[in-house]
Amino acid sequence: MSGHVDPAMGAPERQANADDVIDVAGLTKRYGDKTVVDGLSMRVRRGEIYGFLGPNGSGKTTSIRMMCGLLTPDAGQGHTLGYDVVKEAAAIKREVGYMTQRFGLYDDLSIRENLDFVARVYGMDRRRERVDQALSRLGLEGRQKQLAGSLSGGWKQRLALAACMLHEPRLLLLDEPTAGVDPKARRDFWDEIHHLARQGITVLVSTHYMDEAERCHRLGYIAYGRLLAMGTPAELVRGSALSTWTIAGEGAGELADALEAAPGVEMVTRFGNALHVSGADEARLAAAVAPYRERAGLRFEHGEPALEDVFIHLMRQSADNFPGGGR
Repeated sequence: MSGHVDPAMGAPERQANADDVIDVAGLTKRYGDKTVVDGLSMRVRRGEIYGFLGPNGSGKTTSIRMMCGLLTPDAGQGHTLGYDVVKEAAAIKREVGYMTQRFGLYDDLSIRENLDFVARVYGMDRRRERVDQALSRLGLEGRQKQLAGSLSGGWKQRLALAACMLHEPRLLLLDEPTAGVDPKARRDFWDEIHHLARQGITVLVSTHYMDEAERCHRLGYIAYGRLLAMGTPAELVRGSALSTWTIAGEGAGELADALEAAPGVEMVTRFGNALHVSGADEARLAAAVAPYRERAGLRFEHGEPALEDVFIHLMRQSADNFPGGGR
């Protein structure tokens, strides 16, 4: 797979690059006898939107917290925004905006009052100017007097992002920021993220949504504490070594059980009235599909897997290889 990480080979020799906002090698975090993050090495460039994907408990949040100075790694080294992640954690935190999936502002304060409160707590200069800019940037001016507790999930998300931007950070770390938000609000949020990236702000975002993953410049897939693959969405699809048949039409779902048991089929994914049937051996996969190709009302198409197919495949591969837990 393009960008595949082979732990046996170790981390490659690393050379400093002025465009690297995050450059870490061998980051490790343990809780008791469990290794939550195991030798994480990665780079994120300036102005890049880097997507962090993986199953629940894979170590994504712990990795993000180590990179932004909120957790001290047990092993490993690296820099974020030019600061040492171990020795200069406090300096990193001053220049990072960190947005969690939980809304952490005050329901009984208005939008403006929440932003002004955050600016006061952190002793920011130009407080009114910063709040005005945040309101304008996130389209909150018309609602600035509305109580935060009365906002929908999408508007709360905008407010949380506005609060993250008050101190003009160079790096945004977004931990599943769109959980529970409707599709239109998610689209609007991502339009804003791309606008920020064009201004040179770097974004590291963890997500479970495949449509969001496809909006990232590059992706990393982490499972059970190990980074298994990284690259652009197109590189990950091309390098997956998967061949996929799409079977569509009424009755396609009735073939799922039989195909899952067929030699050469590694994965069957259901999409409404369609199936994605995937496997690494193209010839064996074609032989498994062949007996059903003459069925009336079904359409068969051979091609590349979808990004979701690739990540489900990685998840299934990793589950037995790295038992344990993550956070």
